[in-house]
Amino acid sequence: MTGRHDQSPPEHDGGLSHDLPVLARRRMIRLMAGASLVPLVGCTSEAAPTAAPSSSSAACAEIPEETAGPFPGDGSGGVNVLKESGVVRSDITRSFGDSAGGTAEGVPLTVTLTVVDAASGCGTPKRGAAVYIWHCDRDGAYSLYSEGVTGENYLRGVQETDEKGRVTFTTVFPGCYPGRWPHAHFEVYGSLADATAATSVTSTSQLAFPRDVCEAVYATDGYSGSVRNLSSLSLEDDGVFGDGHERQLAAMTGSARDGYTAALTVPV
Repeated sequence: MTGRHDQSPPEHDGGLSHDLPVLARRRMIRLMAGASLVPLVGCTSEAAPTAAPSSSSAACAEIPEETAGPFPGDGSGGVNVLKESGVVRSDITRSFGDSAGGTAEGVPLTVTLTVVDAASGCGTPKRGAAVYIWHCDRDGAYSLYSEGVTGENYLRGVQETDEKGRVTFTTVFPGCYPGRWPHAHFEVYGSLADATAATSVTSTSQLAFPRDVCEAVYATDGYSGSVRNLSSLSLEDDGVFGDGHERQLAAMTGSARDGYTAALTVPV
C-alpha cells in the first residue's frame, strides 16, 4: 500500500507534499501505458452522472492507487478507529462510542461504491469485501486529528459489500480546504475481518466531486469558507487528481436542497 503516514500530521490533508511519491509512480504507469503495457481506462458508474466516467466499452483497469493522507485513522499513523466497536455502520454522520457524541452538519450525501474484480473486466462484483471511507467535515476538519474534533470519530465508517459488490454510506458533503480539491478517501479490504483488524489493504484511493456540484453545495449555509478555497483550485492542478481523474470522479444525482447521491465503480 502506498502513501503511509507521518506520525505528526499537519492541520489538513497534506496536499502535494504527501502525494508526490504516489504521483511519480502513477505517471510512470501512464508512460508505460503509452507503450501499450497497461490499460488506462476504468469502468463507468451505474448512476446517471453529471460528470460521466469513461465509456463502459473500454478496457477495465484497477482504481488508481492514492495516498491515504495524514488522517486515515487506520492505525498507520497512530490512532486506529477500525478496531473500535461501532465502526461498522452505514450512517457515518454521527460519532460513536461513550466519549464522542458529535454530529457532522452539512448538505446530505449518500455515497455508493461498487467494488468489482478488475481482472474479470469489471464484470464480477467483489462480494464480501469491505470498504473503509473517511473525509473532512464542512469546515475542512478531520475527526480524531483536527483541532476541536480530536474527540470525535464522525465521517468514518466501514461496510461489507453485498452480492452486487456495493456499499452505501450516509454522510454529509465535505468542505473544501486550502490546497486540495474536494474529495473522500477510501480503503478496500479483502474482507470485513481484515478491515476491522486494519490489515491486508487491497487498494487505497480517493473519490473526487464535480465542480458544478461543489459550487451548488458551497452556496448553501455553513460552507462559506469552501467558496473561497474552491475558487483557486481545479481538478487539473490538484496534487492527486491532476494526472488523471476520470476514473475517480463521482457520478452525481440530486440537489443542494434535497441532498446528493455520489456513485463510483471501484475495480480492484
